[in-house]
Amino acid sequence: MAEKRAKKTTIIEVARLAGVSTATAGRVLGGYGYASQDIREKVRAAAESLGYRPNALARGLITGQTQTIGVVAGDVESPFYASILRGIADVARSKGFGLVVTNSDEIFQREREAVELLVEKQVDGLIVTPSDLASARYLESVIASGCPVVQIDRVVQELAADAVTVDSTNAARNCVAHLIRAGHRRIAMIAELERSDVGDVRSFLDRTSFSATPPVSLYPSWQRLLGYLQAHREAGLPVDPALVRRVGSYSAVAAKEETIDLLSGRPAPTALFTADGLMSAGVMDAVSALRLDIPGDISLACFDDLDWMRFVRPGITAIEQPLNEMGRAAARLVLARIGGESGPPQHLVLPARLSLRNSVRELAEAV
Repeated sequence: MAEKRAKKTTIIEVARLAGVSTATAGRVLGGYGYASQDIREKVRAAAESLGYRPNALARGLITGQTQTIGVVAGDVESPFYASILRGIADVARSKGFGLVVTNSDEIFQREREAVELLVEKQVDGLIVTPSDLASARYLESVIASGCPVVQIDRVVQELAADAVTVDSTNAARNCVAHLIRAGHRRIAMIAELERSDVGDVRSFLDRTSFSATPPVSLYPSWQRLLGYLQAHREAGLPVDPALVRRVGSYSAVAAKEETIDLLSGRPAPTALFTADGLMSAGVMDAVSALRLDIPGDISLACFDDLDWMRFVRPGITAIEQPLNEMGRAAARLVLARIGGESGPPQHLVLPARLSLRNSVRELAEAV
């Protein structure tokens, strides 16, 4: 037979042992209202001796805060989100806040359900990675209810909420420019490009002025495609549409298949640029399956600097996103709003760093 759960100590018992009223004990243990130093010490000593654990929900009803931040991540198993969550947790913990983390799987309906659940749990603020930049306007009602929202990695169009993103366009442009300076003229791009409000890849490539496209209105992989195009334009090089491969999903398997098809064609590219870590994994699998040598047969540069890229031989040239700092910045923003800070929404755009290793071969045309 299952053991009976131990009886939970009540605040009434704590108050009785400390020789104070229940209301006074509640103020001390809840961290609100006034009590003398002597009374505070008596109540805390009584609570410790009885093993009392405060009721966070009850305290929240009194103070209006639960000391929790809700986080909706796209995929908590991804190293991308793991590093961001660590940054959020470190800052939140230092301020006495806990996290309630949920996963959307990049599915809009799950994201919305997760946000609704967190709001019902009365979190003090939300940090969200929106999966749909056009449809996530439901967050307006969350903000109007008094719950601060900070967007991370992506920005919903015209949503009056703080945001933290990475300068993906300039990072991609600098990386592709590095390949061009090394003499590469046929540079392929492997990207999921899953969602888009700008049409298909061909129509995006056919735009007359890429510089007029505001990166903040695009999903990250499209921002990186924009940087790829800008690097070619600045170098006076044409873009072969056949070299831009749209995988269509966050899938390493699909990226592998697309890369094999690309590298099996003629003329083949001399360099590959990948838009994120999953695309990079698929590309590496394809290169291995085709028994190609990096950088002898094909040069490679990746967006997202994953651990394995430092350890393989040769090391992979990659763009390192400041993921931990993104999380820390998002936590600081939401905590400031919880603390009563007002003012217009802030959008922090953090720079990414290009780590040069040995996966890019210089060709005779190097400039």
